[in-house]
Amino acid sequence: MTRANFEVFHYRDAKFEGVAVHQHDFYEVYFFISGNVEYSVEGKSYHLNKGDLLLINPLELHQPRIAPDQNPYERIVLWINKTYLSRLCTNNTSLSQCFDNTNPQHTNLLRLTKAQQSYISSKLSELIEETRSGDYGSDLAAEAILTRFLVELNRLTLSTDKKADTEKTTAPLVSEVLAYINQHYCEKISLSTIADEFFISKYYLSHAFHSVVGTSVNRYITLKRLINAKQMLSSGIKPTTAALHCGFNDYAGFYRAFTAEYGITPKEYVIKV
Repeated sequence: MTRANFEVFHYRDAKFEGVAVHQHDFYEVYFFISGNVEYSVEGKSYHLNKGDLLLINPLELHQPRIAPDQNPYERIVLWINKTYLSRLCTNNTSLSQCFDNTNPQHTNLLRLTKAQQSYISSKLSELIEETRSGDYGSDLAAEAILTRFLVELNRLTLSTDKKADTEKTTAPLVSEVLAYINQHYCEKISLSTIADEFFISKYYLSHAFHSVVGTSVNRYITLKRLINAKQMLSSGIKPTTAALHCGFNDYAGFYRAFTAEYGITPKEYVIKV
């Protein structure tokens, strides 16, 4: 993000280069319009239909996989700063609830009715128009639109009919491995130790994991460690403490991994946030 609070974009690509598995330090609302897309979020795979809505929180690794199609790859993407969203909340209303993947009823994908699609599309378009207008009070008007949009989005996720066969079931083995990594990432684990834990060949595990998640086991472990380390850095914990707590053997290894992934050092990140 280049803006402090939120950004919204309408993208339309005739050709699209693939992107690696990644995560953001902000909340993402993704409204799919056209193309042939399989979207992976933490090992759960969703084949997108026109009008689908994805909700992704800052801790979730995700990746769009775009296949050739006669239609362009078109979507509207809304990014919201964590601190800014927190300021919009009240004691009675948490606008981040719709992104909470610790809730047993949570889903990343909402398959909307035609009326819901129309509402989401129109509000996002209004938000784009207001943020680009430069008219008097456009900042306040945009924030009002965003706040109302987030209220309705949370109401939508609380509805009883929001889920309808939206998720492609993750392979049981990969699902168990993901759960194991998320529980043990701060320990000394690797492809080899996990393969031993599950009594399978590391070569079989490597192939099965990459085909579902879109990256290797070792890279996924590193990304999980880095994501959680960033959360700790943002809360004021020292880089050396965060490194050791998140499973890195030493600060030097953490420093190299962090800089290679994000293009800045841990200390620079602390200054930035």
